[in-house]
Amino acid sequence: MSLVTRTRTRAVDTLTLDSPANRNALSAALVADLADALTDAGRDDAVRAVVLTHTGTTFSAGADLKDPPRPETLVALLRQIVELPKPVVARVTGHVRAGGLGLLASCDIAVAATTATFAFTEVRIGVAPAVISLPLLTRADPRALSRYYLTGERFDAAEATAAGLLTTHADDVDTALTPVLDGLRKSAPDALAETKRLLTARVLEAFDRDAEHLTALSARLFSSAQAREGMTAFLERRDPAWVV
Repeated sequence: MSLVTRTRTRAVDTLTLDSPANRNALSAALVADLADALTDAGRDDAVRAVVLTHTGTTFSAGADLKDPPRPETLVALLRQIVELPKPVVARVTGHVRAGGLGLLASCDIAVAATTATFAFTEVRIGVAPAVISLPLLTRADPRALSRYYLTGERFDAAEATAAGLLTTHADDVDTALTPVLDGLRKSAPDALAETKRLLTARVLEAFDRDAEHLTALSARLFSSAQAREGMTAFLERRDPAWVV
């Protein structure tokens, strides 16, 4: 059974992360299913745009600590979203943590509910937001990233919008998305693809330049003693040894 469902309304494919039991964490299985669904949507001439959304109260909790994808596999997924010849729109009605923010930053447009919350929690389990920095560092405000990367603090949708992580936030996400999706439906497919290519050129430069280094960094940190302590503490619902 796929962890990503695909539906279509007026030339817009909606890909829904459907693993609420683990808060849509990025397991190896979910990443593979999402990559397959994106491939199908990208090849389908009847698809004008893709909406990426979720079931449950969390868009994505980040990497699944029990079944994490390989760093290079996550890099490939983020790049696939950026390179997809169709605009990808994130529809977020729940919370976003860690690697989930990499998905969000890879999308061309991102709209979240006012009640959504966000956090880069990597430092609190002994790792760093390495791979997800590939789309994030070129799209978000550096000062905001400095604070939230380093502290792991939770922040709200208004702050996420101000930081460039979201396009906008609204009490009713679907109302906010209506003019966006209508605009995409009115746009010529080839023009959309070329315009997206213009907009993502700098992001892809970061992938070309930094992916190998950040993949190695991620692998090294996840295998470290501090990460083992941090992940064990997280799963045991206790503070890691370094908390003072």
